[in-house]
Amino acid sequence: MSRKVYKLWTASLFGVAFFGLLNPELTGVLDDCFCDIESIDVFNNFKIYPSIQKLTDRDFFRYYKVNLKRPCPFWPDDGHCSIKDCHVEPCPESKIPVGIKSGNYNKYSLAANTIKDMEECEQAHELGAINSTLSNQSKEAFEDWARHDDAQDHFCELDDETSPDAEYVDLLLNPERYTGYKGPSAWRVWNSIYEENCFKPRSVYRPLNPLAPSRGDDDGEAFYNWLEGLCLEKRVFYRLISGLHSSINIHLCAEYLLDEGWGKPVWGPNVNEFRHRFDPAETKGEGTRRLKNLYFLYLIELRALSKVASYFERAIVNLYTGNAQEDSVTKDLLMQILNEAKNFPMHFDERSMFAGHKIEAKTLKEEFRLHFKNISRIMDCVGCSKCRLWGKLQTQGLGTALKILFSENEIKNLPEHSPSKGFQLTRQEIVALLNGFGRLSTSIKELHNFRTLLKDQR
Repeated sequence: MSRKVYKLWTASLFGVAFFGLLNPELTGVLDDCFCDIESIDVFNNFKIYPSIQKLTDRDFFRYYKVNLKRPCPFWPDDGHCSIKDCHVEPCPESKIPVGIKSGNYNKYSLAANTIKDMEECEQAHELGAINSTLSNQSKEAFEDWARHDDAQDHFCELDDETSPDAEYVDLLLNPERYTGYKGPSAWRVWNSIYEENCFKPRSVYRPLNPLAPSRGDDDGEAFYNWLEGLCLEKRVFYRLISGLHSSINIHLCAEYLLDEGWGKPVWGPNVNEFRHRFDPAETKGEGTRRLKNLYFLYLIELRALSKVASYFERAIVNLYTGNAQEDSVTKDLLMQILNEAKNFPMHFDERSMFAGHKIEAKTLKEEFRLHFKNISRIMDCVGCSKCRLWGKLQTQGLGTALKILFSENEIKNLPEHSPSKGFQLTRQEIVALLNGFGRLSTSIKELHNFRTLLKDQR
């Protein structure tokens, strides 16, 4: 479908006036790309959102291994949130599908699960039949490559899955929602991210979260005038972080504790909280920019999904849980989403980034990577365990998307029937990538719901 036809279809489905209900400025083409908000809304809400919800409910994607006990590397630990809703309940090993917990390296394919520790697997005889189809050379190569330190490709500080503190978490039983975690501890995390990692001097103040102490009448124009003077790559970095922050705030507003009840808490959308964070009048116009950055982040991760489709098309990649029927359905659903992503007609063009002088571009790319990796480390400073869980997952999802975008040549040259040393994704990266994108998809769908609620209020 061409861009022109797609935009006409968009307008006929929703009506352009509808998009002004939330904010008259939240419409039209986004900065630094050629896609409009209306097209993303329709594409996400009708094509992506229903499928991504089904996918993240599947066994392969619902279990995420994470270390929530790593100490904060930047300031003394001020204690974890004591609110009951901050608690994360780890999943007992007995509940984890055998194919997920078996093996030590790249646990997403049939091949990977035949490489190591087959004797310990409850279904070793079945895996042995699969193992016999691999040559000894392929098995040795796969294990060597899985062990290979490819840290220069990582945009995130990855958890050590072999650590005794790393535990599986059932994401469906620990949903992201407002837990009551707020105040100086929560603000210090975001303040550190923005003030120390977003390529800005301390003298240029970012417009603050409306829940933070005020810096007077500054409406942020000085910051945005400065931001527009930056190179594309540094502007993109800020917009990605702002978009992630916006997405998380939408989740908290949409799943807010409305009533403690009699032991049965009621969760639902809090319109007043949403307006407090995003209404132009209450945020001095900042809310519009935040929401546009959410759409920009969505485009970046959507582009990554379209680029990585060929990686998953290969027969060697099987989203392995030990249940053949489950795995087949999951793979088909994933490919449906990736093919939809490929067919989206208004992708962000990542080739416009790091396209200058080779040495300068390489230096800037490494600086970009290290800044983002530092942000992933800051997630270990979040005091609320549930907030830390979802912060780490969504940060790793974005880091995986960036890894994909800047590995185009390696992905193009992947072998069809054997592992690749040049580019590979661990199971944790795959789970974070799709769940992280699922969170963005949910944010855009929730915007539609808040538009309706605001319209009803008026």
